Amino acid sequence: MVVMVDNCFSLISLFSNPDMIIPASGSKCGPAEYKSNTGQCCPMCGKGLVVRKDCTLVSSTSCIPCTGQTYMNTANGLDKCFPCSPCDPGQGLYILMTCTTTSNSICHVMNGYYCTSSSAGNECTFALRHTLCSPGQRVKVPGTKTTDTMCEECQHGSYSQHGVNCTAWTDCKAIGQYKIEDGSQTRDVVCGKSAESLRNRVIVLVPSSVFLFVAFIFVLFVTKGKETKENQEIQEKLPVEETGFHERSLVAVEELHSETIPRL
Repeated sequence: MVVMVDNCFSLISLFSNPDMIIPASGSKCGPAEYKSNTGQCCPMCGKGLVVRKDCTLVSSTSCIPCTGQTYMNTANGLDKCFPCSPCDPGQGLYILMTCTTTSNSICHVMNGYYCTSSSAGNECTFALRHTLCSPGQRVKVPGTKTTDTMCEECQHGSYSQHGVNCTAWTDCKAIGQYKIEDGSQTRDVVCGKSAESLRNRVIVLVPSSVFLFVAFIFVLFVTKGKETKENQEIQEKLPVEETGFHERSLVAVEELHSETIPRL
């Protein structure tokens, strides 16, 4: 009897207010509906919107737009928008497409990095820097946006200083020299002049050095002898000049006396 009264009351209300929305109830809601906390099926909010207030017997679902760095990319019955992906450069990412109220930001992997973690939508959420090959290694397979660099050791007879490419050791014999120090995986061999070239150079340099030494001694001897001879000549001339000076002086005095004193 009570059920009949309630049904009659609902029918009377419907006919008296044809614009009133009556939420559906039950275990299943329609494809454009969501089940509220009270178990009623309410109309969903559209993209870029979320539920502010569930529907009631007298009102439909109340929706509000996403704000700030949030978005909603589908019809929903949620009360909060999704946060936009930050595309943090510290995680090897940069923003390829900016976030809007209806779509998330699209992140892309920075150059020199590769993705190590992705979202359900196959968008990269974290990336690491490519591995740098060590000296003595070479890059076997370069890194990509999704894979790391592959390195391998240099084979015997080659070296790599910077971990990029392996270079063959220098063939000292091919350039007219001989090997004086072995190479390794990180450095080249050390080449020097050939033994024959060194011997020829010694053969040429030794006589030349002896000749120059003899010439130097000869020049020094001649110069010393010349200086000695000049000194002897100077010493020999000094007494003669002094004697001549005194003789001339005596003659001049005698002449002076002869002129001033009359002869008897």
